[in-house]
Amino acid sequence: MVSALARGIGILGCFSTTVQELSGKELMELTGLPKPTLFRLLDTLCELGLLRYSERLSKYVPGLGLLNLAAPALARMTIRQLARPLMQELADHIEGQVQLLAGIGTNLSYVEVAQGAGSQLFRSEIGMRVSLSRTASGRAYLLMLSESERKAWLDGFARRDPSRKEWLDERLATAQRDLSEHGFSRSYGDLHREIETIAVPMQKRRDGEAWVLAAAVPIYSEQCRRLKEDLGPRLLTLLRNVEASLGA
Repeated sequence: MVSALARGIGILGCFSTTVQELSGKELMELTGLPKPTLFRLLDTLCELGLLRYSERLSKYVPGLGLLNLAAPALARMTIRQLARPLMQELADHIEGQVQLLAGIGTNLSYVEVAQGAGSQLFRSEIGMRVSLSRTASGRAYLLMLSESERKAWLDGFARRDPSRKEWLDERLATAQRDLSEHGFSRSYGDLHREIETIAVPMQKRRDGEAWVLAAAVPIYSEQCRRLKEDLGPRLLTLLRNVEASLGA
């Protein structure tokens, strides 16, 4: 029973905000499960409403039942409810985007996104995972990990992409310096050249989860030219207000 549950969760984990449709063959390759086992589990997941087979696509897609599973987790996040109005106020002021991210293990994901009035930035989807190496939020999160956790992730990164190891070491050193001097890390346009993002980590974990607040603006905007004087201090104030409300 436990093994079947783990395998079922493994199948669901193959889907994401960027991978929303998978064929049986693709799932077999991703999970490594034998065909009879895979399709037996797929039938069960479809019966539970967690997956659905699309005749039009001839592929499996996430079912509405997943919303029911996710709703309690999102509702439990008091920080999300407290931060939302403050995030929206800042997003409107900067005409950009303010993001709240939660991390556990080596996964960092969006749990709330506030889009400012007039913002033309692409809206990040709740639940979408974030690159740990190429974003301000990801690098801030890496620096929050324990030394052993960070080393394990960096060793894996070096094996996967040895040509960028030195680059990431330099970026992490810069992020550490920026956090010490200014209180926030920067993306330097590493993921999207036309967007600058800054991120501030919450000092304490809550229920084992680490939290990061971030703000994104176009590189040509006035806010981008005033990161240290205006946007950075505003984001830090937002974080302090949320922490105070939580009693952190």
